[in-house]
Order: sequence, then structure tokens, then C-alpha cells
Amino acid sequence: MRRTPGSERVRGTGPLRAARRLRPRLPRTRRGRRRAVQGLMAACVLALAPAAWLHVVADARIRTVEDVPAREVAVVFGAGLWDGKPSPYLANRLRTAAALYRDGKVEVLLVTGDNSRAEYDEPDAMRAFLVGKGVPDDRIVSDFAGFDTWDSCVRAKKIFGVDRAVLVSQGFHIRRAIALCRAAGIDAYGVGVDAKHDATWYYGGTREVFAAGKAALDALFEPDPHFLGPRERGVDDALAAASR
Repeated sequence: MRRTPGSERVRGTGPLRAARRLRPRLPRTRRGRRRAVQGLMAACVLALAPAAWLHVVADARIRTVEDVPAREVAVVFGAGLWDGKPSPYLANRLRTAAALYRDGKVEVLLVTGDNSRAEYDEPDAMRAFLVGKGVPDDRIVSDFAGFDTWDSCVRAKKIFGVDRAVLVSQGFHIRRAIALCRAAGIDAYGVGVDAKHDATWYYGGTREVFAAGKAALDALFEPDPHFLGPRERGVDDALAAASR
């Protein structure tokens, strides 16, 4: 076969050589390899520590609708809307919250979610769903700035004056909700809502591994939520209505 001019190249040059340079180099000595393994193990421990913390803090406070301690207030966390209505996961949370109300476990429901834009209103959709399940409108209080779990917990405490609460969320999220609300100063128990183990459930469970890290930082540094503002009497007024 006849070679064309310039067809002969030094082996290992060009893109192949560049790729080889990018490959990680393993330590050549036994001591170096030992240190690499130790470093990898330390990184794994640090990565899993926040998730372990959630289990330690929250496991003893996860209950069912039947055995959760009675509290005046239940906090229901948003979980997305589909065409303006609660997603299936959020609908299950709301059904559980309605059951807590009907069973006399709570007197008021604080629904907390995202209303950062006019066309997306989680709290109002949650309210409408609960009213459709028989919960009186004056026993429902809306927090329109619950953009994440930490924000919802801090606002429940500082804006709405909630000191003790039952939290309602899916099982994969309830530990983080309990841990963060306790860090915010709320004596919280949680009801983990059953959910079908579909793609959303697996995504939520995987996401919690990473969200645990942020939760640990929130609990440690206690940042202010996106919005605080003045104290609101919504929960106080709803409790007053319940006592009449």
C-alpha cells in the first residue's frame, strides 16, 4: 500500500495523546495507593454523613395518621402542580392532611408552597383541594413563599408563630422536613405519606441524598429565607375560629 505524504505520524500524538494525558494517574507506591484509598473512604463518609444525620434526628419522630401526637397545626409542603392542580404526589399529601383534620389530630392546616410567579400558585391549589375534601376554608392558612423546605420551616416559626406541628410529606422527604423544622425551633413530628415506587419516587429518593447536604448547611448556618416580613396572624385567627 502506497503511503501519501504526511500519512506517517508518531504513535501517540494528536487527540489520542491528549486523551492519555487526561487520564488520572494512579499512585505508583504502596503508600500512595493506601493514601488514595483512605482519601476516597473519607470523601464517602463526608458525603453520607448528612443523610445519616437526618436518620438520627428524625427516625423516632416519623408516625402514621393513627399514632401521631395531636398538634394544633399541620404543615403541608408543596410538591408541584399539573395544569394548575396538585400533582399526584401533592394530592396524596393533601388527602393525608385532610385525614388528620377529620380525625381530630390537628385543628389548622398551614399549606406552604411556591407562588413566585402569577401563573403558578401552589398554596391556592392546595387550599382548593382541601376544601373539596371537606376541610373548612377558615381552617386553612396559606404561605405563599415556601420556596424550599428550610424556607417553609423558618417562615412557619417566625412568620406564623408555629411552635409545634405535624408535618406532612412523602416518606423520602419527611426526614429532611422534620430535621429542618426542628432546627428552626419547631417541635415537629412527621407523617410520611405512602407513594407508588415509580420514576418520580426513585428520583425523589436519589435527590434526597444530595439535598441532605444542603439541609445540614441550612441547619448549621441558619440562613434567612428568601422572604421574611412581618408576623402574620393567619394561624392565630384560624385557631381562634376552631375554638369557637
